[in-house]
Amino acid sequence: MSCWRGWPWNRTAATSPTSSPHPWGPDPTVAEQLEAVRRTDPERVRAELETVRNGIPAANLLGRQVPDTVLRSLRRGPRYFAERIADELGRYWESALAPYWPDARAVLDAEIDQRGRHLARYGTGSLFNSLSPQLSWADGLIRLESRFEVALPARMVLLMPTLVSRRIHVILDPVDGCHRAPTLMYPLAEPPAVPRTPTPALAQLLGPTRADLLAALIDPATTAALAARHFLSAGTVSYHLGVLHRSGLVSRVRSGREVLHRRTPRGEELVAAR
Repeated sequence: MSCWRGWPWNRTAATSPTSSPHPWGPDPTVAEQLEAVRRTDPERVRAELETVRNGIPAANLLGRQVPDTVLRSLRRGPRYFAERIADELGRYWESALAPYWPDARAVLDAEIDQRGRHLARYGTGSLFNSLSPQLSWADGLIRLESRFEVALPARMVLLMPTLVSRRIHVILDPVDGCHRAPTLMYPLAEPPAVPRTPTPALAQLLGPTRADLLAALIDPATTAALAARHFLSAGTVSYHLGVLHRSGLVSRVRSGREVLHRRTPRGEELVAAR
């Protein structure tokens, strides 16, 4: 089982992974994912569009009419079609999502950190049973209450938290059902606290790195988690957290083998000031 962030949008299109490819690692960039769409194998493009048109009768999934604009693009070839999809996704990203992604990413990173600790401490069954009342794990089987009936052997399940849906969605490979591991997209348990973006005044006072770290501590976090989230070395984060700690803006508390950093009331006031 893996717990990766992946694409932050279009997670409900169960019959169109051309526009929502599996991530290549735990922290793919938008450019990498767009390139994966752009390089989709032509035969896979054709097979996925056939699934959109015909559905998956064995899973009680109906087909749908393919829009004329899609068919016109496809007549210029599957490669052109995949490149056009990538271009359109890129434009949508820039206009609708990119301005909000830093805050959204911090929330998703915190969720993944929390679920990872839950998995390590309580095991796979407890993790799945904690995601939703409609989802359960027992005897090596994952069950989801649904009007669709699909039985699928899987050696890996890709977990994706989402901020844009309040339901659980399962994304299956539309070609043969087994080529890619199924993706289980689940909503966060409750509306997350969104970290504030540091004001220019706070960044000028503390320095941009320390201001970002202080703003990110909406929940207690370890040095390693903050380092991964901000693309910094653990040593760099440790140094800046030490400065914030000596300034009375951050406190430390031990949780098992981990040391968690949290904002003090003084740090909260500083971040909240506008």
